Amino acid sequence: MPRFLSSLLLLCLTFNAYADSYITRLLNKPVPGGVAVVDLGSSAQAPKASYQGKPVLVVKEQNNWLAIVGVPLTTKPGSQQISAGGRNLSFTVGTKNYPEQRITLKNQRQVNPDPADLKRIDTELAEQIRAYRSFSPNTPSNLLLDKPVNGPLSSKFGVRRFFNGEERNPHAGLDFAVPAGTPIKTPATGKVILIGNYFFNGNTVFVDHGQGFISMFCHMSKIDVKVGQQLARGDVVGKVGSTGRATGPHMHWNISLNDARVDPAIFIGAFQP
Repeated sequence: MPRFLSSLLLLCLTFNAYADSYITRLLNKPVPGGVAVVDLGSSAQAPKASYQGKPVLVVKEQNNWLAIVGVPLTTKPGSQQISAGGRNLSFTVGTKNYPEQRITLKNQRQVNPDPADLKRIDTELAEQIRAYRSFSPNTPSNLLLDKPVNGPLSSKFGVRRFFNGEERNPHAGLDFAVPAGTPIKTPATGKVILIGNYFFNGNTVFVDHGQGFISMFCHMSKIDVKVGQQLARGDVVGKVGSTGRATGPHMHWNISLNDARVDPAIFIGAFQP
């Protein structure tokens, strides 16, 4: 075989090996509320990457560094860029249509909070945003995550929600239909960075898995961890409940990357285009 053709074949095989890489096949779902996997090339040290001014999770697979970019649900389809090592690297965001969900609440204050509630909500939101923006240097123990509970999904990510006929923020996580008291387990190793009892979320736990990769569990009946506690994969963080704005017991789980709430279904192999 001529040397040129041999080199071309080797290049194609190398490209295909990357294109079919495990992390890319698992996580690359570049839609609003999804994840983009961007090749950063090979280097001796991990390059630093950012998207929309926020640091991005970077992991190594074989000889390549990969940026694992959370795409906000509000992102419009089209070209987006990350910054890494003095370069701008592009990726394309596709389209995804999310369904509607209509919920009836008996407590009208959970639809239209009064002024005292709004003051509390603003304070709690600022506290939670700080947690979502945490960025520790640790590499996550695993990117294929365990389900925090075993049970059917009752509400998917991204659903447009109407409470008593009034539209509110889209659903930012997954809901699992499981009984009150069911243990909730952390899907990867991590550190507890925030706990609280919030107006909308009820009893809530934030776990930092590393480099801005954050799990949030809420509506819990009981919290079994403390801030600063190191958790191994599978450790119990608390129990399922219906605290906060909830119509019944269920487990709500958020995943955040670079302060963007993304579809947890991506990380458990359950994503639907």
